[in-house]
Amino acid sequence: MFLKKFHVLLLATALVAGVGVAILSWDGGQRLTETGAWVTRAPATPEPSDDPASRPTPDAPAQPEGSTGTPGRIPGATRPGTRPPVVDHGPRTGNKVALTFDADMTDGMLHQLRTGRVRSYANMRIIELLEREEVPATFFLTGKWVERYPEVTRRLAGNPRFELANHTYGHLAFTSDCYQLPRIPAAQMTTDVARTFELVEAYGGRQTRYFRFPGLCHDGPALAALAPLGTTVVDGDVVSGDPFATAWRPIVRAVLSQVKPGSVIIMHVTEANAAMTDEALPHILAGLAERNLTPAPLSEVLGD
Repeated sequence: MFLKKFHVLLLATALVAGVGVAILSWDGGQRLTETGAWVTRAPATPEPSDDPASRPTPDAPAQPEGSTGTPGRIPGATRPGTRPPVVDHGPRTGNKVALTFDADMTDGMLHQLRTGRVRSYANMRIIELLEREEVPATFFLTGKWVERYPEVTRRLAGNPRFELANHTYGHLAFTSDCYQLPRIPAAQMTTDVARTFELVEAYGGRQTRYFRFPGLCHDGPALAALAPLGTTVVDGDVVSGDPFATAWRPIVRAVLSQVKPGSVIIMHVTEANAAMTDEALPHILAGLAERNLTPAPLSEVLGD
């Protein structure tokens, strides 16, 4: 619990300094749904850039074989008009865990790219490692990240081991007290999330209706705003602490000390503010193997 609180305080401090970040909150209450999942509570043109991730990726298929783009139930889809479930992790049986990577993008982060203060918010070394080792993962994409990195998004969609999920359009807070993140007007919440689903869906691949709130901050009105969209909210039970980490070992310790069967591990693919994640990832994968835990798509971990 101390680690989780320290992580939130560290990121809140960074935000005050004017840096666009992904901030994680926590709530320990849990209950089991009828499906067996554990829950806690009821293509665009990029701007010119020297960012290597903005360069075209040749021969990236838009619709991989075996993707969920075919007719049928989409993972995470719920009946529109009902309050979405909030999932922390899957059943504590078996040996599967979910590696999830948030792809944040705020107006502040875009400004840092434009002014050259940072080089990239797309950590290609993470993606290349997952591809090379054939490791499944789920990416929670903000709409502005997709617009900035359409070729990277196409590459993610082209991998049948990767699932695509929703992390809002511009990483604004959905509650009034969310670690000083700017708040989105309540009237815009539904359209913000719907817009991002539409952006991501245009790339095909393994689409889901999973959604993650910025900062994991949500309340009754925020969940009610998602009701028309038929989505499932995914928080997570393993916070890696990778944003603004200055060494990889603490990230590895944070993950391996918390992980259990059914865990949903939260990491980031935003290189400039999570620069150690690619160094930590090989050690995390080795540690999971030693514990007989196998990465799997989020939908498989949740039994969806």
